[in-house]
Amino acid sequence: MTECTAQTDPWPAPTAPGAVDAVVHVPGSKSVTNRALVLAALAAEPGWVRRPLRSRDTLLMAEALRAMGVQIDETVNPGGGEAWRVIPAGLRGAARVDVGNAGTVMRFLPPVAALADGPVRFEGDARAAERPLHGVIDALRTLGARIDDEGRGALPLTVHGAGSLAGGAVDVDASSSSQFVSALLLSGPRFNKGLELRHTGRTLPSLPHIRMTVDMLRKAGARVDSPQDGGTANVWRVATGALLGRDLTVEPDLSNAAPFLAAALVTGGRVTVPDWPRRTTQPGDALREVFTRMGGTCELTDRGLTLTGSGRVLPLTADLSEVGELAPVIAAVAALADGESVLSGIAHLRLHETDRLAALAAELNSLGGDVTETGDGLRVRPRPLRGGVFHTYEDHRLATAAAVLGLVVPGVLVENVATTGKTLPDFPDLWTGMLAGPAGKRG
Repeated sequence: MTECTAQTDPWPAPTAPGAVDAVVHVPGSKSVTNRALVLAALAAEPGWVRRPLRSRDTLLMAEALRAMGVQIDETVNPGGGEAWRVIPAGLRGAARVDVGNAGTVMRFLPPVAALADGPVRFEGDARAAERPLHGVIDALRTLGARIDDEGRGALPLTVHGAGSLAGGAVDVDASSSSQFVSALLLSGPRFNKGLELRHTGRTLPSLPHIRMTVDMLRKAGARVDSPQDGGTANVWRVATGALLGRDLTVEPDLSNAAPFLAAALVTGGRVTVPDWPRRTTQPGDALREVFTRMGGTCELTDRGLTLTGSGRVLPLTADLSEVGELAPVIAAVAALADGESVLSGIAHLRLHETDRLAALAAELNSLGGDVTETGDGLRVRPRPLRGGVFHTYEDHRLATAAAVLGLVVPGVLVENVATTGKTLPDFPDLWTGMLAGPAGKRG
């Protein structure tokens, strides 16, 4: 676990005056936005990304692609919201990319850089250099790329683009991040021989994100064989071919809906998230099942998803391997349940923005909780909680988890709540607007 950032002006997490009753418009999906930008940049014709998420991670992705010669024009939709026009061009080198601490940028773009005409330098935040990147680096070398990383298997590094990449067959151990698979699949149609990727590890976390990648590739015209569709186990094949320029409207970020739906659950209230898709590859859709098991009631209508709390929070025993990004908020809710919860299948969270398992255990326990790490997760035994500083370790999902606790635990102070800008801009305003009741509903 990385060290805490210096505590400056911690945000007092507001306590709910009663049962929450609100409509919350959640901004667009980071995962969809960044995949859409990569696919549009690699397409054979211009495309649109409508209602994209504007956050640190997506702006880093857009700026990185611009540095490599892609034109991204920001306009406004006739019906409201932003629209980004993406005009692909010959990818140029002699570029420098700041990945921040964005896993999608640091992993999705080295394969793109291998197709550029010249070197592309990748750098980022201090934590980014601690996050695993070896799966992408080793695979690209096998596929014909030249990369200088001084043997680190991590940032900083330079990809020496040659204008094309041979491609072909490659083995990848993606046990530490499904993004290794998605990164290579996204650029696979542009490789001379396409791509045949075999996952060799024992586990593969966050499968819904790989399904999202496959679905978006197919909608962009790529031919993809996937094990989830009856293909060979642990093998993905992408045929070489041109990608289409799409006109894509980004769905709301369902994972970022987690703290708002949790607010309904822990206060016995009701929250509606408009435009919740009836069919989606987003892992956040699992919130409907998870929060129902924890005592809520979900109703999905043409208006959106409404979650209603019962006034009681039930404990949860669950394998969260496919939805690990939901674990911080789920752990916070579990700390308020009326029995012990066991969250498993999330050992890979130790390699995210911070060591999320260690951080959650440390911070929940600092407020009086009883949380222990297991080999692949957390055991949460509810105890009466008290106020105090909840450190976020530069991790947006730690900050939103702390806000959930603050609804029912007076005196929770969230260190560096601004870190939520990574994927959820204006979170404090959205949060206080939700608590303002019908007069404060966000439109």
